[in-house]
Amino acid sequence: MAHYALMNQNNVVLQVITGRNEDEVVDGITDWEAHYAEVTGLKCKRTSYNTNSGRHALGGTPYRITFAAIGLVYDENLDGFIHQQPFPSWILDTTTGSWSAPTPSPDNDLPYTWNEKNLSWEL
Repeated sequence: MAHYALMNQNNVVLQVITGRNEDEVVDGITDWEAHYAEVTGLKCKRTSYNTNSGRHALGGTPYRITFAAIGLVYDENLDGFIHQQPFPSWILDTTTGSWSAPTPSPDNDLPYTWNEKNLSWEL
């Protein structure tokens, strides 16, 4: 069983479905991404249930950065699923698919929030 992300025209994931394994041939169909795209009218990319933040849970090769979920974005340049950028100044780690502020959050238990205008953490 394989999983596939169905996306809108902006590559935002709308739904994740369970489908045929990519090596299965049924009624002459061999390209399941193309098949599910045709059937649904949405873009479709396979995703790996065992991949999260650039790591494979079973020690295998990570596939498309992280398992697709509703709201994630498929980045064509990275060939992977990432979260949407929370602020324009934040920097993407292309290995894990996670975003980081340009300055690290203070290392204490106080509730800081990011101020994009000042590019700083504030209480």
